[in-house]
Amino acid sequence: MEQIISLAIIVVLSYLVGSIPSAILVSKRVFGFDIRERGSGNMGSTNAIRILGWKWGLLVQTADIMKGVIPVVIIANLLGQDIKIGSGEFFEHITVVRMFAGVSAIAGHVWSVFAGFRGGKGINTTAGVLIAIAPIDVFISIGIFIIAVLLSGYISLGSISAAVTVPLSMVFRYNILNDYIPGYQVLLFFSIGIALLILYTHRSNIKRLLKGTENRFSKLQVIKCKSKGST
Repeated sequence: MEQIISLAIIVVLSYLVGSIPSAILVSKRVFGFDIRERGSGNMGSTNAIRILGWKWGLLVQTADIMKGVIPVVIIANLLGQDIKIGSGEFFEHITVVRMFAGVSAIAGHVWSVFAGFRGGKGINTTAGVLIAIAPIDVFISIGIFIIAVLLSGYISLGSISAAVTVPLSMVFRYNILNDYIPGYQVLLFFSIGIALLILYTHRSNIKRLLKGTENRFSKLQVIKCKSKGST
């Protein structure tokens, strides 16, 4: 019973940390308006950068990433060391506790209790969670993100590509390179679930990308492919 209570406390605290509306706090306190009333209406870092500028947008992005790191590294580690879940031979108990904390933090960002259960797309908080759990695969996905953005100018496409890259990276490292990944099976399903969540929260972006109406950061598209016949 005590373990269930401890896990519940971890989930609630992680959700509350994830729910902190970084972009709304910055936009209201510094600029005097609610960022959800400007641009795309989203409180994620992409809209924050577009509306508030790079300086404040990057601050929001950093805060959103830390909303994923803190629950996994601090809350789960402090309160979850004695929690036992399932068979220890299949995975490390603390790893699963960290996953609970991470998912709760992401849910908090996407459905923030402090913002009427209306939040961001979750990509930065997800990045924070995965940095704490699977750093190698995250750094690979960051490389894919950068390449996708430099080629297309679309932040959303980079985010989607990065999310899908994490489980693919795990599969490649574990099965092709024979890298040892503790709790591989559980981590793989976890990363696939996270990727599906990111695809879900970006469903409107995907529709706009397919229609060619997605907002593009043209200045970020530094690598432009020439069309056939151009000189």
